[in-house]
Amino acid sequence: MIRALLLAGAAAAAALTTVLPVQAQPHGQSCFWVTQWYGWKAADDHTIFINVGNNRVFRLDLANACPEATLGSSKIISIDRGNSGLICSPLDLDLHFSQGDHIATACIVHGISELTPSEVAALPRHLRP
Repeated sequence: MIRALLLAGAAAAAALTTVLPVQAQPHGQSCFWVTQWYGWKAADDHTIFINVGNNRVFRLDLANACPEATLGSSKIISIDRGNSGLICSPLDLDLHFSQGDHIATACIVHGISELTPSEVAALPRHLRP
């Protein structure tokens, strides 16, 4: 009996994790899990490209100038505002850039969009995350 309950619980958990990303995505919107974020490159102080694995690249448009993003020694700190781990909109991200031990500078994400494979291929090599 206990074994049957454990198997049923495991099956339910597996079904929930399979269904959750689909349900959490608004229609026509690309989302990614924050744990899929593998790297980033700043095109300028208003544009960041991020690699979320499996050849997916997203463009983050910043509302304010963030010169710290263009410095090679900057570290990016992303805070998941929704606490779900799923990033679908600018409201889901709280970005900060840090230079060593200095206080992190906040940058507001104004837009998130997934690049098409042809857009990714057109990115200059130095901007590919």
